[in-house]
Amino acid sequence: MNQKLGFGCMRLPMNGEKVDYDEFHKMIDYYMEQGFNYFDTAHGYVEGKSETAIRECLVKRYPRESYILTDKLTQPYFQSQEEIRTFFEKQLEWCGVEYFDYYLMHAQDRNTYPHFQKNNAYSECLKLKEEGKIKHLGISFHDTAEMLEEILTEHPEVEIVQIQFNYADYESASVQSKKVYEVCRKFHKPVIVMEPVRGGRLVNLPEYAKELLDGLNQDCSYASYAIRFAASFEGMYSVLSGMSNFEQLKDNVDYMKEFKPLTEKEMETVLKVGELLRSMGGIPCTACRYCIEGCPAKISIPDLFSCYNTKVQFQDWNAGFYYNIHTKDGHGKASDCIKCGKCEKICPQHLKIRDLLTKVAASFEEEK
Repeated sequence: MNQKLGFGCMRLPMNGEKVDYDEFHKMIDYYMEQGFNYFDTAHGYVEGKSETAIRECLVKRYPRESYILTDKLTQPYFQSQEEIRTFFEKQLEWCGVEYFDYYLMHAQDRNTYPHFQKNNAYSECLKLKEEGKIKHLGISFHDTAEMLEEILTEHPEVEIVQIQFNYADYESASVQSKKVYEVCRKFHKPVIVMEPVRGGRLVNLPEYAKELLDGLNQDCSYASYAIRFAASFEGMYSVLSGMSNFEQLKDNVDYMKEFKPLTEKEMETVLKVGELLRSMGGIPCTACRYCIEGCPAKISIPDLFSCYNTKVQFQDWNAGFYYNIHTKDGHGKASDCIKCGKCEKICPQHLKIRDLLTKVAASFEEEK
């Protein structure tokens, strides 16, 4: 079986507020038929629906040994060492399995890491590994290369690292994809890639970026350049793609089934596109949606950021229309932010969300 293309279950096919099980069945079946078998979830994904969707659509329909399943320990769900095991056992139940192939300390950074340390999360999960309930222990990571080096030095038991890695963030001073990847290589840790298409940003490209890729004269999707970029580096265990419909899945499978690294010309071009995207400004939100659940003003923060980026980067006159859509039916406007800071504490990109919402409000509300 092939885990090079991972099925990221943070974005799933939806039917209103519910996961579309029929579509998810179809996607899983095709993915498995084509020889792939790696699935990634966490309890907060799809507002808590991801794990149970995996139970119903994958676990109940395939032998346990036929797929690889990764889940994660996330900060909001435990406040003591004792609560870790309780939460973990619930995750096994929600997913319908007796063990996880990989279990990751989720979203490790300078803010969350002390909480994991204080509550002995790493040692508690090592006990679960010794009991056979975890096959491999790892981390998912959002911070500087220096911070990753500190964690891997203090926890040599970490076997694998999940990082944000894509051509837009490769030379980014904030995300540090390249530098973080190099730390993984220094410590001989295999890498799982998240956000290879930057929350869809590397698919919905501005025209001049599309022209650069179209100039390669190849019948390839924009997503294919992004995912193949990530998979072209040594030590990449799996590249996760959050596929929300069958067409996206089929496209990914078509070029990853017999994977070929980017050519020198392709690599040069995508890095040029990344450089141009970084020069455009905009808000580097990946639409993970972690920030929404605790927002007292019920602001759809990622959606409003997307509207802003569409306006700034694509000069799309229609952005204001969609801003109005995302601020109806009980959802707050950017100006409704009460500056509580809950969103900033959980944001894996370390965005100054309160200041950014002020900028968004100025762009869409003050012009009226």
